[in-house]
Amino acid sequence: MKLAILHTESSLGWGGQEIRVLTEARGVAREGHDVLLAAPAQSRIFAEAPRYGVGALALPIGRKGFAGLMSMRGLLKRRPFDVVNTHSSTDSWLAAVACASVERAPALVRTRHISAPVPSNRATRWLYSKAARVVTTGERLRMQVIEETGIEARRAISIPTGIDLSAFRPGDRLAARAALGLASDAPTVGIVATLRSWKGHTYLLQALAAMRRPEVRLVVVGDGPQREALEALAASLGIAAQVRFAGNQPDVAPWMRSFDLFCLPSYANEGVPQALMQAMACALPVVTTPVGSIDEIVTDGETGVIVPARNDMRLRVEISNLLDDEARRRTLGARAHSEAHARFGQGLMVERMIEVFAGAADRHG
Repeated sequence: MKLAILHTESSLGWGGQEIRVLTEARGVAREGHDVLLAAPAQSRIFAEAPRYGVGALALPIGRKGFAGLMSMRGLLKRRPFDVVNTHSSTDSWLAAVACASVERAPALVRTRHISAPVPSNRATRWLYSKAARVVTTGERLRMQVIEETGIEARRAISIPTGIDLSAFRPGDRLAARAALGLASDAPTVGIVATLRSWKGHTYLLQALAAMRRPEVRLVVVGDGPQREALEALAASLGIAAQVRFAGNQPDVAPWMRSFDLFCLPSYANEGVPQALMQAMACALPVVTTPVGSIDEIVTDGETGVIVPARNDMRLRVEISNLLDDEARRRTLGARAHSEAHARFGQGLMVERMIEVFAGAADRHG
Protein backbone atom coordinates (compact mmCIF):
# COMPACT_ATOMS: atom_id res chain seq x y z
CA MET A 1 0.00 0.00 0.00
CA LYS A 2 1.41 3.37 -1.04
CA LEU A 3 1.20 5.89 1.80
CA ALA A 4 1.14 9.69 1.88
CA ILE A 5 3.13 10.85 4.91
CA LEU A 6 3.56 14.37 6.29
CA HIS A 7 6.46 15.00 8.66
CA THR A 8 6.22 18.13 10.81
CA GLU A 9 9.16 19.72 12.63
CA SER A 10 8.98 23.06 14.45
CA SER A 11 12.60 23.06 15.64
CA LEU A 12 14.85 25.77 14.22
CA GLY A 13 18.03 24.00 15.35
CA TRP A 14 20.15 21.29 13.83
CA GLY A 15 21.25 18.05 15.42
CA GLY A 16 20.55 14.35 15.62
CA GLN A 17 16.78 14.78 15.76
CA GLU A 18 16.57 16.80 12.58
CA ILE A 19 19.01 14.51 10.80
CA ARG A 20 16.91 11.50 11.75
CA VAL A 21 13.74 13.14 10.41
CA LEU A 22 15.36 13.76 7.01
CA THR A 23 17.17 10.42 6.87
CA GLU A 24 14.02 8.51 7.72
CA ALA A 25 11.89 10.55 5.31
CA ARG A 26 14.37 9.92 2.49
CA GLY A 27 14.45 6.19 3.22
CA VAL A 28 10.66 5.89 3.31
CA ALA A 29 10.35 7.86 0.05
CA ARG A 30 12.84 5.52 -1.61
CA GLU A 31 10.50 2.66 -0.76
CA GLY A 32 7.84 4.25 -2.99
CA HIS A 33 5.81 6.32 -0.54
CA ASP A 34 4.89 10.00 -0.89
CA VAL A 35 6.70 12.02 1.79
CA LEU A 36 6.54 15.75 2.55
CA LEU A 37 8.15 17.80 5.32
CA ALA A 38 6.45 20.86 6.81
CA ALA A 39 8.77 23.18 8.75
CA PRO A 40 9.37 26.89 9.37
CA ALA A 41 10.97 28.70 6.42
CA GLN A 42 13.83 29.91 8.62
CA SER A 43 14.62 26.48 10.06
CA ARG A 44 17.79 24.58 9.25
CA ILE A 45 15.87 21.40 8.49
CA PHE A 46 13.88 23.22 5.79
CA ALA A 47 17.11 24.44 4.21
CA GLU A 48 18.71 20.98 4.36
CA ALA A 49 15.74 19.02 3.01
CA PRO A 50 16.70 19.38 -0.70
CA ARG A 51 20.15 17.96 0.03
CA TYR A 52 18.43 14.83 1.35
CA GLY A 53 16.04 14.70 -1.59
CA VAL A 54 13.03 15.37 0.65
CA GLY A 55 10.23 17.67 -0.50
CA ALA A 56 9.58 20.49 1.96
CA LEU A 57 6.84 23.06 2.49
CA ALA A 58 7.34 26.20 4.57
CA LEU A 59 4.71 26.64 7.28
CA PRO A 60 4.75 29.15 10.20
CA ILE A 61 4.84 26.43 12.84
CA GLY A 62 7.88 27.56 14.82
CA ARG A 63 5.57 28.84 17.58
CA LYS A 64 2.20 27.82 18.93
CA GLY A 65 -0.35 30.26 17.61
CA PHE A 66 -3.29 30.96 15.33
CA ALA A 67 -1.19 31.38 12.18
CA GLY A 68 0.51 28.02 12.63
CA LEU A 69 -2.75 26.25 13.42
CA MET A 70 -4.58 27.70 10.43
CA SER A 71 -1.71 26.89 8.09
CA MET A 72 -1.69 23.31 9.34
CA ARG A 73 -5.46 23.00 8.97
CA GLY A 74 -5.26 24.46 5.49
CA LEU A 75 -2.64 21.96 4.42
CA LEU A 76 -4.62 19.01 5.77
CA LYS A 77 -7.71 20.24 3.93
CA ARG A 78 -5.87 20.75 0.64
CA ARG A 79 -3.86 17.57 0.54
CA PRO A 80 -4.88 14.07 1.61
CA PHE A 81 -2.36 12.41 3.93
CA ASP A 82 -2.59 8.96 5.49
CA VAL A 83 -0.29 9.86 8.40
CA VAL A 84 1.13 12.96 10.06
CA ASN A 85 4.36 12.21 11.92
CA THR A 86 5.21 14.97 14.42
CA HIS A 87 8.61 15.44 16.03
CA SER A 88 8.73 18.39 18.48
CA SER A 89 6.33 19.73 21.07
CA THR A 90 5.06 22.77 19.15
CA ASP A 91 4.34 21.02 15.86
CA SER A 92 2.79 18.09 17.75
CA TRP A 93 0.28 20.45 19.40
CA LEU A 94 -0.53 22.23 16.15
CA ALA A 95 -0.95 18.99 14.23
CA ALA A 96 -3.07 17.35 16.95
CA VAL A 97 -5.47 20.30 17.18
CA ALA A 98 -5.61 20.58 13.38
CA CYS A 99 -6.38 16.88 13.03
CA ALA A 100 -9.10 17.17 15.65
CA SER A 101 -10.77 20.02 13.77
CA VAL A 102 -10.86 18.83 10.14
CA GLU A 103 -12.86 16.11 8.46
CA ARG A 104 -11.09 12.97 7.23
CA ALA A 105 -7.99 13.83 9.21
CA PRO A 106 -4.95 11.54 8.86
CA ALA A 107 -3.63 9.30 11.61
CA LEU A 108 -1.21 10.97 14.01
CA VAL A 109 2.15 9.42 14.93
CA ARG A 110 4.25 11.22 17.55
CA THR A 111 7.99 10.55 17.55
CA ARG A 112 9.78 11.52 20.75
CA HIS A 113 13.53 11.82 20.34
CA ILE A 114 14.78 13.02 23.74
CA SER A 115 14.65 12.00 27.39
CA ALA A 116 13.50 15.34 28.84
CA PRO A 117 10.54 14.87 31.22
CA VAL A 118 7.09 14.85 29.63
CA PRO A 119 4.87 17.53 31.24
CA SER A 120 2.42 15.95 33.66
CA ASN A 121 -0.92 17.61 32.96
CA ARG A 122 -4.28 16.91 31.40
CA ALA A 123 -3.46 18.73 28.16
CA THR A 124 -0.35 16.64 27.55
CA ARG A 125 -2.26 13.43 28.28
CA TRP A 126 -4.85 14.54 25.70
CA LEU A 127 -2.09 15.19 23.18
CA TYR A 128 -0.57 11.73 23.57
CA SER A 129 -3.99 10.10 23.57
CA LYS A 130 -4.58 11.55 20.09
CA ALA A 131 -1.54 9.78 18.66
CA ALA A 132 -2.25 6.47 16.97
CA ARG A 133 1.26 5.42 17.92
CA VAL A 134 4.11 6.99 19.89
CA VAL A 135 7.60 6.18 18.61
CA THR A 136 10.69 6.66 20.75
CA THR A 137 14.33 6.30 19.80
CA GLY A 138 15.13 3.98 22.71
CA GLU A 139 13.43 1.51 25.06
CA ARG A 140 14.16 3.59 28.15
CA LEU A 141 12.47 6.56 26.49
CA ARG A 142 9.50 4.34 25.64
CA MET A 143 9.07 3.34 29.28
CA GLN A 144 9.40 6.98 30.34
CA VAL A 145 6.61 8.04 27.96
CA ILE A 146 4.34 5.24 29.16
CA GLU A 147 4.91 6.13 32.81
CA GLU A 148 4.61 9.89 32.40
CA THR A 149 1.64 10.04 30.02
CA GLY A 150 -0.31 6.96 31.06
CA ILE A 151 -0.77 5.68 27.51
CA GLU A 152 -1.19 1.95 26.94
CA ALA A 153 2.11 0.15 26.51
CA ARG A 154 0.99 -1.36 23.19
CA ARG A 155 0.69 2.12 21.68
CA ALA A 156 4.35 3.01 22.25
CA ILE A 157 7.21 1.46 20.31
CA SER A 158 10.97 1.94 20.36
CA ILE A 159 12.65 2.29 16.95
CA PRO A 160 16.28 3.37 17.27
CA THR A 161 17.74 5.67 14.65
CA GLY A 162 19.58 3.95 11.81
CA ILE A 163 22.79 5.19 10.20
CA ASP A 164 24.36 4.81 6.77
CA LEU A 165 26.83 1.99 7.27
CA SER A 166 28.27 2.49 3.78
CA ALA A 167 29.34 6.03 4.72
CA PHE A 168 30.47 5.36 8.29
CA ARG A 169 33.19 2.75 8.14
CA PRO A 170 36.83 2.41 9.25
CA GLY A 171 39.44 4.13 7.12
CA ASP A 172 43.00 5.39 6.89
CA ARG A 173 43.52 7.57 9.96
CA LEU A 174 46.70 9.24 8.72
CA ALA A 175 45.17 10.05 5.33
CA ALA A 176 42.12 11.53 7.04
CA ARG A 177 44.29 13.71 9.27
CA ALA A 178 46.36 14.92 6.33
CA ALA A 179 43.20 15.89 4.41
CA LEU A 180 41.77 17.75 7.43
CA GLY A 181 44.95 19.49 8.47
CA LEU A 182 45.32 17.59 11.75
CA ALA A 183 48.62 16.58 13.33
CA SER A 184 49.54 13.10 12.14
CA ASP A 185 51.25 11.99 15.34
CA ALA A 186 49.13 13.60 18.09
CA PRO A 187 46.83 11.40 20.21
CA THR A 188 43.43 12.75 19.18
CA VAL A 189 40.08 12.68 20.98
CA GLY A 190 36.99 13.69 19.02
CA ILE A 191 33.43 14.75 19.74
CA VAL A 192 30.70 15.36 17.15
CA ALA A 193 27.71 17.12 18.70
CA THR A 194 25.74 20.34 18.65
CA LEU A 195 27.34 22.77 21.11
CA ARG A 196 24.60 22.66 23.71
CA SER A 197 25.23 22.60 27.44
CA TRP A 198 23.85 19.10 28.05
CA LYS A 199 26.21 17.49 25.53
CA GLY A 200 28.89 17.84 28.21
CA HIS A 201 31.64 19.63 26.28
CA THR A 202 32.52 21.56 29.46
CA TYR A 203 33.41 18.35 31.29
CA LEU A 204 35.47 17.13 28.36
CA LEU A 205 37.50 20.36 28.29
CA GLN A 206 38.03 20.15 32.05
CA ALA A 207 39.15 16.53 31.71
CA LEU A 208 41.64 17.47 29.00
CA ALA A 209 43.07 20.26 31.15
CA ALA A 210 43.40 17.91 34.14
CA MET A 211 45.40 15.39 32.07
CA ARG A 212 48.32 17.80 31.78
CA ARG A 213 49.30 16.13 28.52
CA PRO A 214 50.04 18.86 25.99
CA GLU A 215 50.54 16.33 23.20
CA VAL A 216 46.85 15.29 23.29
CA ARG A 217 44.48 17.04 20.87
CA LEU A 218 40.72 17.48 21.11
CA VAL A 219 38.67 18.04 17.94
CA VAL A 220 35.20 19.51 18.46
CA VAL A 221 32.94 19.07 15.41
CA GLY A 222 29.66 20.94 15.51
CA ASP A 223 28.34 24.39 16.28
CA GLY A 224 25.70 25.88 18.51
CA PRO A 225 24.84 28.38 21.23
CA GLN A 226 27.69 27.33 23.55
CA ARG A 227 30.55 27.85 21.12
CA GLU A 228 31.74 31.23 22.41
CA ALA A 229 31.56 30.06 26.03
CA LEU A 230 33.45 26.84 25.25
CA GLU A 231 36.19 28.67 23.37
CA ALA A 232 36.54 31.02 26.33
CA LEU A 233 36.70 28.05 28.72
CA ALA A 234 39.44 26.37 26.68
CA ALA A 235 41.45 29.59 26.81
CA SER A 236 40.95 30.02 30.56
CA LEU A 237 42.04 26.43 31.17
CA GLY A 238 45.22 26.99 29.16
CA ILE A 239 44.40 24.35 26.54
CA ALA A 240 43.28 26.51 23.59
CA ALA A 241 46.25 25.32 21.54
CA GLN A 242 45.17 21.71 22.06
CA VAL A 243 41.56 22.19 20.94
CA ARG A 244 40.28 22.63 17.40
CA PHE A 245 36.73 23.91 17.02
CA ALA A 246 35.89 22.66 13.53
CA GLY A 247 32.30 23.94 13.37
CA ASN A 248 29.52 22.24 11.45
CA GLN A 249 30.67 19.85 8.74
CA PRO A 250 28.51 18.56 5.86
CA ASP A 251 30.26 15.19 6.10
CA VAL A 252 31.52 14.10 9.51
CA ALA A 253 32.72 10.64 8.43
CA PRO A 254 36.28 11.80 7.55
CA TRP A 255 36.52 13.50 10.93
CA MET A 256 35.46 10.29 12.67
CA ARG A 257 38.16 8.37 10.84
CA SER A 258 40.79 10.85 12.03
CA PHE A 259 40.15 10.25 15.75
CA ASP A 260 41.87 7.80 18.08
CA LEU A 261 38.79 7.69 20.27
CA PHE A 262 35.37 9.31 20.46
CA CYS A 263 33.85 10.89 23.56
CA LEU A 264 30.26 11.99 24.20
CA PRO A 265 29.83 13.04 27.87
CA SER A 266 26.14 14.06 27.70
CA TYR A 267 24.28 14.59 30.95
CA ALA A 268 20.65 15.15 29.84
CA ASN A 269 18.07 15.01 27.05
CA GLU A 270 19.60 12.19 25.02
CA GLY A 271 17.80 9.48 23.14
CA VAL A 272 20.18 7.32 21.12
CA PRO A 273 22.79 9.74 19.72
CA GLN A 274 23.54 9.20 16.04
CA ALA A 275 27.11 10.41 16.39
CA LEU A 276 27.79 7.69 18.93
CA MET A 277 26.52 5.02 16.54
CA GLN A 278 28.49 6.57 13.69
CA ALA A 279 31.68 6.45 15.76
CA MET A 280 31.06 2.80 16.60
CA ALA A 281 30.49 2.01 12.92
CA CYS A 282 33.89 3.62 12.22
CA ALA A 283 35.44 1.14 14.72
CA LEU A 284 36.26 3.85 17.24
CA PRO A 285 36.48 3.11 20.96
CA VAL A 286 33.91 5.34 22.67
CA VAL A 287 33.73 6.94 26.11
CA THR A 288 30.26 8.09 27.08
CA THR A 289 27.64 8.31 29.85
CA PRO A 290 24.51 6.29 30.77
CA VAL A 291 22.09 9.06 29.79
CA GLY A 292 18.85 8.49 27.88
CA SER A 293 19.15 5.22 26.00
CA ILE A 294 22.91 5.33 25.47
CA ASP A 295 23.54 2.21 27.52
CA GLU A 296 21.16 0.33 25.22
CA ILE A 297 23.77 0.59 22.45
CA VAL A 298 27.04 0.75 24.42
CA THR A 299 27.97 -2.06 26.80
CA ASP A 300 30.51 -0.90 29.37
CA GLY A 301 33.81 -2.72 28.97
CA GLU A 302 32.64 -4.54 25.84
CA THR A 303 31.80 -2.04 23.11
CA GLY A 304 32.87 1.12 24.92
CA VAL A 305 33.46 2.75 28.28
CA ILE A 306 30.63 4.30 30.30
CA VAL A 307 31.40 6.86 33.01
CA PRO A 308 29.07 8.77 35.35
CA ALA A 309 27.63 11.97 33.90
CA ARG A 310 29.14 15.33 34.98
CA ASN A 311 32.34 13.65 36.18
CA ASP A 312 35.38 15.20 34.51
CA MET A 313 37.80 13.26 36.73
CA ARG A 314 36.50 9.89 35.54
CA LEU A 315 36.58 11.18 31.99
CA ARG A 316 40.21 12.16 32.49
CA VAL A 317 41.19 8.75 33.82
CA GLU A 318 39.34 6.68 31.20
CA ILE A 319 40.42 8.79 28.22
CA SER A 320 44.04 8.86 29.37
CA ASN A 321 44.07 5.11 29.99
CA LEU A 322 42.66 4.40 26.53
CA LEU A 323 45.13 6.70 24.82
CA ASP A 324 47.92 4.73 26.51
CA ASP A 325 46.52 1.31 25.54
CA GLU A 326 46.35 0.83 21.79
CA ALA A 327 45.47 -2.87 22.09
CA ARG A 328 42.42 -2.08 24.21
CA ARG A 329 41.36 0.67 21.80
CA ARG A 330 41.53 -1.80 18.92
CA THR A 331 39.52 -4.42 20.82
CA LEU A 332 36.77 -2.00 21.87
CA GLY A 333 36.65 -0.50 18.38
CA ALA A 334 36.33 -3.90 16.69
CA ARG A 335 33.50 -4.92 18.99
CA ALA A 336 31.77 -1.56 18.49
CA HIS A 337 32.03 -2.00 14.72
CA SER A 338 30.46 -5.45 14.88
CA GLU A 339 27.63 -4.16 17.08
CA ALA A 340 26.95 -1.29 14.68
CA HIS A 341 26.67 -3.60 11.69
CA ALA A 342 24.38 -5.96 13.55
CA ARG A 343 21.98 -3.33 14.89
CA PHE A 344 22.34 0.18 13.51
CA GLY A 345 21.61 0.04 9.76
CA GLN A 346 19.14 2.49 8.22
CA GLY A 347 17.22 -0.25 6.49
CA LEU A 348 15.80 -1.68 9.70
CA MET A 349 14.68 1.75 10.93
CA VAL A 350 12.92 2.53 7.64
CA GLU A 351 11.25 -0.88 7.49
CA ARG A 352 9.91 -0.58 11.03
CA MET A 353 8.68 3.00 10.54
CA ILE A 354 6.78 1.99 7.41
CA GLU A 355 5.11 -0.75 9.46
CA VAL A 356 4.11 1.84 12.06
CA PHE A 357 2.73 4.21 9.43
CA ALA A 358 0.81 1.46 7.63
CA GLY A 359 -0.66 0.13 10.87
CA ALA A 360 -1.67 3.61 12.08
CA ALA A 361 -3.31 4.46 8.75
CA ASP A 362 -5.12 1.13 8.61
CA ARG A 363 -6.51 1.38 12.14
CA HIS A 364 -7.43 5.03 11.65
CA GLY A 365 -9.21 4.33 8.37
